[in-house]
Amino acid sequence: MNLKTFTLREDGLQGDAPSVVPSSVPPGERLCCFIVDDEPAIQSLLSNALVQFDFHVESFNSAQTALTALKRTRPHLVFLDVSLEGSDAVDVIRGLEEARFAGKVQLVSGTHQKTLDDLRLIGERHALSMLPPLQKPFRIQQVRQIVSENLAELLSAPQALPAKPVNSSYQKLRLSEVLDNNWFQLWYQPKIDIQKMKPVGAEGLARCVHPVFGTLLPSSFLPGADEASLAKLGERALIQSLYDWPLFGRLGIPFKLAINLSIESLSRIPITKIIRELRPKESEWPGMIIEITENQAIKDIHAIHEIATQLKLYGISIAIDDFGAGYSHLARLKDLPFEELKIDGSLISNCDRDEQTATLCRTAIELAHKFDTVAVAECVERPSEVRVLQQMGCDIAQGHLFANATPRDTLIASMKKRMEQARATT
Repeated sequence: MNLKTFTLREDGLQGDAPSVVPSSVPPGERLCCFIVDDEPAIQSLLSNALVQFDFHVESFNSAQTALTALKRTRPHLVFLDVSLEGSDAVDVIRGLEEARFAGKVQLVSGTHQKTLDDLRLIGERHALSMLPPLQKPFRIQQVRQIVSENLAELLSAPQALPAKPVNSSYQKLRLSEVLDNNWFQLWYQPKIDIQKMKPVGAEGLARCVHPVFGTLLPSSFLPGADEASLAKLGERALIQSLYDWPLFGRLGIPFKLAINLSIESLSRIPITKIIRELRPKESEWPGMIIEITENQAIKDIHAIHEIATQLKLYGISIAIDDFGAGYSHLARLKDLPFEELKIDGSLISNCDRDEQTATLCRTAIELAHKFDTVAVAECVERPSEVRVLQQMGCDIAQGHLFANATPRDTLIASMKKRMEQARATT
């Protein structure tokens, strides 16, 4: 995914795509929609709303009939009621994941908003693309607006993800195998100053680019890895990020790269020697960030304090990652010299609509500032979350809303394009 133009609009963050979505489907590209709802009136209303988009619509009263239909027809969009005849939305969600459904899911119900939000979260955990829930009663125009806003993605997305390979070798990949075959790559996800809406850095994330199975996430090769291989991975990531920074530096903007290292890797690799020899010589180099998780940080406070202090001499700062996942070590964290407090996604998701989550999120941001550090929100997915985080005083955010992790050259090209467009406008 390309880095987007981070301009907040009422309907979201304006990206490189046009802000006006066409209201009709291009000829020859008919979309399919499943309506899973046991109320005939709702089925009729939704069908009427989809007429102008020339959808092929199929309606179902139960989860079983809808999931059976998936074997012959792959919809682009599913309208899903919470309570169904003899089943419920969770049954459908599980079935959609098993069928590797890759379209959009729109929950519709008259139930409490909190329940709808919980169901949406369940869908996301099952790897489904969940749209914001729609409460009954709703108007036909609301449905048309939802389809219009998502039409471009519906047209471009596959109707189903590729089937999971059975007994495929990639499921048994070892990290050592990935490293020995040079399948490892460092992809970058941008970090955005949400007060100024400008990119200020990027986090380097490990990817395996396999010659047969394509790009694989860390979950495919990190579980079960031995400490020696993890240290070797950390060393590769550190060296690669030091080599990569000058390419970002040529953009002429302050841009700090970050990588993840375990405590064990920090103690195993000659990190200060590597930094002394390979750190960029440009005077504009802002240093870099090494992220360690909250749980790892409190294992040996004194050792981490010593390492963090030494690294600071070379322009390397420490960030506490996944803060809030445990939320139980505040008194000990004050003894660490860290620059960023990265707030776990569990405290960010729904901070715009759940009072308890918002309270915890605000507390974490205030705590970061009291530690005289930068508050970074992880896993930001909705424009409304950005607006709330801005009001709370959060400094930086990253997540799918802005951009997924991409190869270095892809991210740099996207940033160059955006900067050129901004200069042309000026």
